[in-house]
Amino acid sequence: MLTERVKSLREFKINKNDSGQRVDKFIEKAVKNLPKSLLYKYIRTKRIKLNGKRCEISTRLEENDILQLYINDEFFENGNTEHDFLSVPSKIDIVYEDENILLVNKKCGEVVHEDDDNSTDTLINRIKHYLYEKGEYNPENENSFAPALCNRLDRNTEGIVISAKNAEALRILNQKVKDRELKKEYLCVTIAPPPKKSDTATAYLKKDEKNNKVFISDKKAPDNKTIVTKYELLEQRGNLCLLNIELITGRTHQIRAHMAYLGAPLLGDGKYGINKVNREYSVKTQALCAYKLTFDFKTDGGILSYLDKKTFKVDNIWFLKKFFGK
Repeated sequence: MLTERVKSLREFKINKNDSGQRVDKFIEKAVKNLPKSLLYKYIRTKRIKLNGKRCEISTRLEENDILQLYINDEFFENGNTEHDFLSVPSKIDIVYEDENILLVNKKCGEVVHEDDDNSTDTLINRIKHYLYEKGEYNPENENSFAPALCNRLDRNTEGIVISAKNAEALRILNQKVKDRELKKEYLCVTIAPPPKKSDTATAYLKKDEKNNKVFISDKKAPDNKTIVTKYELLEQRGNLCLLNIELITGRTHQIRAHMAYLGAPLLGDGKYGINKVNREYSVKTQALCAYKLTFDFKTDGGILSYLDKKTFKVDNIWFLKKFFGK
């Protein structure tokens, strides 16, 4: 017998995008107003049931399961049902698309997620709007899933960003990123040549969250993280150098800060570069592009196995044409 008044029963039918999740993780996404403490209490006291029976926090959901929540209406009050993503443009520069993933060329100046400016015009919102118009995503049909990005780029860095269209693709891609089975290459312009024509350089990075800046050192410390940056000098015109860079590790501002530490700051970089030189070339944003992505699976790729060993590139990189005539 329940000791608290229950206003209604809510049921969720588990769809393909919900399946595979733990019960608690699903509820955290589907019922955002429910505190964790009550979630755990309601599971313990059988006010949350799976297929009419008691379940555990760690129980994995399967497609077509019925999750029943005997909890108060107030926890389901979500306020305005208008979707922010519909207020932004749906135009995106598509590099590649299939039923599972979307590769987008993020333009310089675009943000991938909402930042301190709280602008709704973000890359992920544009992607949601694009997929909504195609009929491939409707939040009204989803309990816990929304299209999501699997990598990030700084506001003023352009290049390939990966988006997953379904939960299974998202899980696989996140694991592949973690296991470094995606090879990401960048082109950049530096205002001086690096110490060697090619190298795999190791250093240590410390992040200053308050000032959104990182600091590089050649000594390991408890509060810094190892970074590994592989670079190759492709061409030099005067002091300007075109480099191909492969990120072995992927830390905040790694390329910009590491190259500056090596004596080769990026052209246009106002944070780690030299503003006097940037003004001389009339460049206000860093000459950096995540231009190439290779899927290099070492383990099973599941529904994304068909992508293994495939490479995707972006063209028309602004600084190539402006400074190297390409």
